[in-house]
Amino acid sequence: MTISHAPPRGRSRPLSTVLWDRTRLVLSYAILFGLALAFFYPFTLAVTTSFKPLPEIAANPVKLLPDQWTLEGYRRMVGLNVDRWLFNSAFVAVCITLGNVILASLAGYALSRVPFPGREALFLAILGTMMIPGIVLLIPRFILFKLLGMIDTYQGLIVPGLVTSFGIFLMKQFFESIPVELEEAAFMDGASRFQIYWNVVLPLTRPAVIALTIFSFQGSWNDFMGPLIVISTNQDLYTLPLGLAFLRGGIGQNLQWNAILAGSMLTTLPMALIFLFFQRYFIEGISYAGLKG
Repeated sequence: MTISHAPPRGRSRPLSTVLWDRTRLVLSYAILFGLALAFFYPFTLAVTTSFKPLPEIAANPVKLLPDQWTLEGYRRMVGLNVDRWLFNSAFVAVCITLGNVILASLAGYALSRVPFPGREALFLAILGTMMIPGIVLLIPRFILFKLLGMIDTYQGLIVPGLVTSFGIFLMKQFFESIPVELEEAAFMDGASRFQIYWNVVLPLTRPAVIALTIFSFQGSWNDFMGPLIVISTNQDLYTLPLGLAFLRGGIGQNLQWNAILAGSMLTTLPMALIFLFFQRYFIEGISYAGLKG
């Protein structure tokens, strides 16, 4: 007969082990807090600098809180064509987001559920386009837009982003996580393929659709290189990132940093609010992209 020598239940751990665990926990939180401050400080500095007068910025550009709070940077921005830039950014971002959600979900559903010859090869080709650096495509895209007459047009700003490889990949991965039995039951009830997609499968992909919406809107809102190669002379089609970039060149050597940072706040604030309220969907979108395909 074997006698167990296990310690009695409820026996407390050694004091040294408890102190080490608590010390390690405190150090971990301290490191994370320091990293958070390191990432948050530049954003806070940009916000407060937008309220500083120019002489104070020139005297001490890295000082966090201004001695004198002023709105002169925002007043300078009002005198520019910022309202038009805001409209262009919002209009282009909304169009691209709607197109990407609809087209990417349709393509993702077809690649995950509809059997057709060459489906796997097509999906691999779509994944392959995600590996091409965007800078390599700048000149070919400009030549193509020039031949199609899409320079200085809204079509040139919107059409290239209506569907993305990442959106197709994200939606396909999520569709494959939905049980096929739900669709088979709908088939038996006489539903068509599109009815199953629209009424059965798509409502179940709400988290993925929201994540794709956020990613698409964010990418379009912050896009600089796309509008840069499309907009040549028509400044009424400038988006916010493009307008702010040319604002620096228009001012010359006497950079009005408070005005530039005030415009940057107009660009950053919508994305910061979206991330604040929908941050869990960013995380879910990353996890869906990693589902087994």
